[in-house]
Amino acid sequence: MNQLAIHNPANGNLITQVHADDAASVAAKAVRARAAQPGWLAVPLTERKACITRFRAGVVAELEVLAAIMTSETGKPIKMSRNELNGLLGRIDFFLKEVDAQLVTETVFAEGGMTEQIQHIPLGLVANISAWNYPWFVGGNVYIPALLTGNAVLYKPSEFATLTGLAMARLLYDAGVPQDVFITVVGGGEVGQALLEQKIDGLFFTGSYATGARIAQALGPRMVKLQLELGGKDPTYVCENADPKAAAESLADGAMYNTGQSCCSVERIYVHETIYDAFVSAFVETVRGFKVGDPTSEDTYIGAITRAPQLAVLDAQVADAKAKGATLLVGGTRLPGPGNWYAPTVFSNVNHSMELMREESFGPIIGIQKVSGDAQAVQLMNDTRYGLTAGVFTPDEARAKALLSQVNAGSVYWNCCDRVSPRLPWSGHGDSGVGLTLSTYGIQTFTRPKAWHLRSAS
Repeated sequence: MNQLAIHNPANGNLITQVHADDAASVAAKAVRARAAQPGWLAVPLTERKACITRFRAGVVAELEVLAAIMTSETGKPIKMSRNELNGLLGRIDFFLKEVDAQLVTETVFAEGGMTEQIQHIPLGLVANISAWNYPWFVGGNVYIPALLTGNAVLYKPSEFATLTGLAMARLLYDAGVPQDVFITVVGGGEVGQALLEQKIDGLFFTGSYATGARIAQALGPRMVKLQLELGGKDPTYVCENADPKAAAESLADGAMYNTGQSCCSVERIYVHETIYDAFVSAFVETVRGFKVGDPTSEDTYIGAITRAPQLAVLDAQVADAKAKGATLLVGGTRLPGPGNWYAPTVFSNVNHSMELMREESFGPIIGIQKVSGDAQAVQLMNDTRYGLTAGVFTPDEARAKALLSQVNAGSVYWNCCDRVSPRLPWSGHGDSGVGLTLSTYGIQTFTRPKAWHLRSAS
């Protein structure tokens, strides 16, 4: 019997072992889910909504337990785990409120005995290979609208958030979702590969560009609907008329929240030369105030690095930046003790010859570059293969909009950062992926339009 070991990244301790799937069990689960999907579609939408409403109530009832589980296996500070679960509630509410309107059959023409209609039908069997950094957000963005719109779901939680994924399944079953309509697939990369080989109608993946590219290559010839939510190297520009202290405090949080392990974390900062020194000073002061420690402690801000291999990535970016002339202002090293720990790290005097400013860091590390003005800032912000988010800090709204309209990014921010709303689509340019989640478009994405041409006999 295959076993998956679950370790606590904060101390390296074994939490438990769980049964893992193999190719045969993945195939059997796919057959079960496909067989169950027509029956789930036949359930009235009001009852599907009632199931998700009961699921929401289950999350609320067990919020502290669920937060502790997530913190134990990801190293996320406990306050941030609670924040994620509380934030999920608003996303559920949005989907529940909007799904009816997205499934209404539209009559777009009716004249001379001819009627044309658009019906929105589910994709069928949806596979979701999810992420560990925000497992409730990332998973819920997919399986909640997928279930509401009548799909069956094969859900593979990240191997670094498996216990959280199993908790999701238990709560869905308790809420009335049939066990063959939502099925977890447990394991590492080989299990994900087995999932790709099944007869599925949609694949929704969140993770690295490298894995996303392999998935696209595998599924492309099969014409399966594919959505890939990949990485980012998200920039922000601080204009000369911004408040350097306020901008620094906001962007330090945007860079370091969840220990920097977010696709929309601020990863590059460009500051106008006239306020550069003041900004850097305030930024470093803010970062020095972030408490690093036990993720279960209420006052911890910087937790553990979830995946041990990421420590080497951070080490390499630090070494490269130093070798190319960057100034290390704080951090730059692994922290002692068991578990995966990295000190919050800030560099000034960086440039685009450095990996720190070009490749995704996914950790508590940031580079701050001086710029001469708007034109240089826009050029540098667009000097990337990614295009997830970008921001501008200035009191001038018109200027911010003019600048952000020139930046290639799926989401843009004025005087804020690292923010996601259920009402707005989440998408990216370039190597940040294809497709979208959230918003009403993120409900429609789990359906396909069926065109009806209806001519009356009379």
